[in-house]
Amino acid sequence: MSRRVAIVYNEPYHSHYDAVGEEKAVLGVLEAVAAVHQALLELDYSVIRMPLPPPLERAAKILRDLDTDIVFNLFEGFDGYPETEAIVTEIISAIGLPSTGCPSSMLRLALNKAKMKAVLKSALIPTPDFQLLNPETLPLFHLDYPCIVKPCCEDASHGMSADSIVNNFSALERQVRFIDNTYRGGVLVEKFIDGREFSATVLGDSGGTVLPISEIAYSLPPGMPRLLTFAAKWEPSSPYFQGTSPVCPVDIGDKEREDISKTALAAFKVLGGVGYARVDMRLDAEGQVNVIEVNPNPDISPGYGASRQAEVAGITYPKFIGKIMQLALEKQPPWASASVS
Repeated sequence: MSRRVAIVYNEPYHSHYDAVGEEKAVLGVLEAVAAVHQALLELDYSVIRMPLPPPLERAAKILRDLDTDIVFNLFEGFDGYPETEAIVTEIISAIGLPSTGCPSSMLRLALNKAKMKAVLKSALIPTPDFQLLNPETLPLFHLDYPCIVKPCCEDASHGMSADSIVNNFSALERQVRFIDNTYRGGVLVEKFIDGREFSATVLGDSGGTVLPISEIAYSLPPGMPRLLTFAAKWEPSSPYFQGTSPVCPVDIGDKEREDISKTALAAFKVLGGVGYARVDMRLDAEGQVNVIEVNPNPDISPGYGASRQAEVAGITYPKFIGKIMQLALEKQPPWASASVS
C-alpha cells in the first residue's frame, strides 16, 4: 500500500496585499502545489491536496482530522499574519505527523529578520549592520548610507522596490513611514551591500548538502539599484523583472565557491535548520560573503531557485521532491537540537 501524503498550503482568497499590488505572491504557491502533486504521484505516493483557510482554529481542526502518513508542508502563513506559517508547522508537529521542511523554531526565527541577524552575528557569521526603526525612533538612526529599508517580518520580497534603497534622511523617513503603515512586524533598516548576489540551497541531511550556487545577474537601466524587488519576482512587464536573471551554475573561483558554500551551511546550522532552506548572500567591497536572508522552505516550483539548483546537480524534479520527503522521514541532523527560539 502506498504511503499517504497530504499537501498542505494556503487556501487562495482575497488578500490585503491587493492594496499594494502584491497579491501575485499569495497565489504563487499554487504552481508549487501542482508540481509537487505530480511529482509525488510519479513517486507512487497516494496524494491529497489540503488548502488551509483562516482562521487558525479552523485550520487546526482540518489538520487534526487529516488521514495521512506525512504532510508535505507548503503553507506560507495567512494573509497579513506571516507568523502563522510557524504556528501551523508547530500544530502539525504536535499532532505527531512528520512533515517536510524546516521546524517551527527556524521558521519563527527566520521570519523575524532582526532576531535572525542577531543570531548570525553572535555566531560570527557576517551579515550587514542593521537597526529596527519606526517613525518615532528615526532620530536614533546611526548607520552609514546607502541603506535598505524593508519589513522586518515579511517574505517573498513584499515591500521591496527601488525606493527601498535610501541615500539620505528624507528618503529614509519616507520609506520607514511607508513600511510602518503598510506591514506588520516593524521596519528593518540595514546597510546596503551592492556586491555580487548569490544564493545556495542547503539540504539538511547528515552532513548538510549545499546545492550548486546561483547568482542574480543584473542588467538594469542606469540609476536603478541592484535589488531583487517584488517586481523582479512577480511582474514580467517591469524593468526589474526583465533586468534580473538567475545564473546557475555560476562563474566564480574555487575560493569564492567554498566561502559561499561554507557560509550558507553555517547559517543553516546555527538557525537549527532541518529539511531545506535557501541562503541569500552578497559580497562586500572586501570580497567577504555576507548573509542577507535565510529562507526556510523556499519556493520549489520547477525551474526556479532551489529546484533549478537541484537540476544543475543532476537531480530531476521528482527525485528532488523525493529527497525532501526522505529528509522529513529521517532522524534530524545533530545540529537541529541547537535551534534558537
